Amino acid sequence: MSHRHLIVSKGEDHVAEITLNRPEHLNTFNTPMALELTAALQDLDADADVRVMILKGAGKVFCAGIDVKELSGKSTLEYREWVERMETPLLTMSRLKKPVIAQVHGVAAANGAGLVAAADLATAEENARIGLTAINVGLNCVGPVLPVSRSVGRKRALEMLFFGELIPARVALDMGLINRVFPSSELDQETRTWAKTLAGKSPIALQIAKQAFYTAEDMEYHKAFDHMNEAFARLCSTEDAKEGVAAFFEKRQPRWKLR
Repeated sequence: MSHRHLIVSKGEDHVAEITLNRPEHLNTFNTPMALELTAALQDLDADADVRVMILKGAGKVFCAGIDVKELSGKSTLEYREWVERMETPLLTMSRLKKPVIAQVHGVAAANGAGLVAAADLATAEENARIGLTAINVGLNCVGPVLPVSRSVGRKRALEMLFFGELIPARVALDMGLINRVFPSSELDQETRTWAKTLAGKSPIALQIAKQAFYTAEDMEYHKAFDHMNEAFARLCSTEDAKEGVAAFFEKRQPRWKLR
């Protein structure tokens, strides 16, 4: 599939990269980019050679939100349909089988912050800043705040939603919004190394873990345990589980099946 607003690449290390490529507009979302991103995520998820995806941005920033040039002249119904398109990639990431790592440089604002929170994992350069900034122009980030709240909790999420401040990367790390902070010069290399390590795990184990986690997240506590135990039982019956245990006892690297 050809892309106008994205750069998509795949490596022999089973890691794929999706780069938001509207640098002249600070990688803000417009309708074409939102549709392309959803499709690219789904295409790579179906690609047997890809085990992990990295989501990054071209130019000076990761993503500054939604392009306000698309904002005017819509009915209420049209606004509803439009914002759903903008936020579909956020929801899509939780429904993929494979892990997505957001790699943040510069700024991740509004819908960009939502992307970071919606990704399974996130890295950032030490000078990066992240925030739900739409309140500063009389709007709000009530869509992106949903994945943010699952990362940082209600009080901190509401503070981000109400005040619209950009949070330094180290603070975002302490809040649980990102996983790793690296020097700017090392961000690409360290994120790729982290992704390659993850890609070295059993693909089926990762997929079952991710799907089970997101399903159980909304369940009652005891039902979540039932669901997780069922997921573990299914994993134990796979070839990868048998191979992993055998490799452990034989003191060798496991040979995973590609999926």
